[in-house]
Amino acid sequence: MIAANEFLGSARDHGFSFYTGVPCSFLTPLINRVISDRHLDYVGATSEGEAVAIAAGAWLAGRQTVVMCQNSGLGNAVNPLTSLNFPFRIPTLLVVTWRGQPGLKDEPQHVLMGEITSRLLETIRIPYADFPSSMDDVEPILTRAMADITASELPFGLIMAKGSVKAEDLQQEPASARPRGWQKDLRMQGDRPARIAVLERLLALVPESAGIVATTGKTGRELFTLADREQHLYLVGSMGCASGLALGVSLNSRRKVVVLDGDGAALMKLGTLATIGAYAPSNLVHVVLDNGVHDSTGGQATVSPLIDFVDAALACGYAWGCCCDSLGGFDRALREAIDNVYGPALIHIRIKPGSLEKLGRPTVPPYEVARRFKAFLAKDDQDRKGKVA
Repeated sequence: MIAANEFLGSARDHGFSFYTGVPCSFLTPLINRVISDRHLDYVGATSEGEAVAIAAGAWLAGRQTVVMCQNSGLGNAVNPLTSLNFPFRIPTLLVVTWRGQPGLKDEPQHVLMGEITSRLLETIRIPYADFPSSMDDVEPILTRAMADITASELPFGLIMAKGSVKAEDLQQEPASARPRGWQKDLRMQGDRPARIAVLERLLALVPESAGIVATTGKTGRELFTLADREQHLYLVGSMGCASGLALGVSLNSRRKVVVLDGDGAALMKLGTLATIGAYAPSNLVHVVLDNGVHDSTGGQATVSPLIDFVDAALACGYAWGCCCDSLGGFDRALREAIDNVYGPALIHIRIKPGSLEKLGRPTVPPYEVARRFKAFLAKDDQDRKGKVA
């Protein structure tokens, strides 16, 4: 058994300073210590997949990251680990607890995952080691993990058994309620614009200093067709993770960050609205392009006609929100959102289904897209933020 700071101090020496995840009782001492350490940042996520996306964004903004979760939550993280971290070659240190470890009594829901935890990591090609059980093990294991991460540019896992870390008190102030954000309604109830027309307006208005994260599917493909720029990041998988990734970027850069979401993708990880609202980065603009369908898979309807994304975002702590359904309304909303300095802003624009008849795909490999986006964010080191609010 080790003290939390024995691991965290050595990890910090290796550059790991940004932590995110979902709690597990085995992780309690580690998370408690991270939260109370002024040299470390911790973002509590609503799901393990969201945590992986947040860490990916933080890495793109120059941080070495750690994702912590229970092994049952590893199932929630498989998609971004395989369709975000793998194709884009984004590393993270993954600390996974070993609930249901064979030979130890545990709750029935942990039995199967306890048996297959290591095999699951092997299946998704994440090398791993046992979480250190003594101080003498800490440095060799972290040195191995860092060497592997440096060579592969991919995640490395540590499997944490029960009782690996001594108890640690929690020193955390409870979250306090904030006044509800401002809401604007610019709907015209006329013909809705095409997504590509909205993207054209966005490119004309967004400053060159801003980063743009586009969700997977036709949004990223249309953005690439209109213009391919170093400040564009086109997700090619990990549906629902664009907003979490953008949060990770925005918490670690002073640049404006615009995330282009779809209604289906936003609904898939609706909990990310709560995380964004709680951490409240003032430089994040969240655009939900809502055509009411899963456009990339044949036009199956989503439930978005029943959803008020602006109300949801404001209830979660966004500072400003606007609904619109025309290019003129979007123009006004985006200008105001870019000028907003009080907290995250959300624009919900209803658009018509469909896309360009012959729509290509990004020809720049994901690895290169990630590296040039990372280089773009790093151009001005004074943009780096300190402790996450």
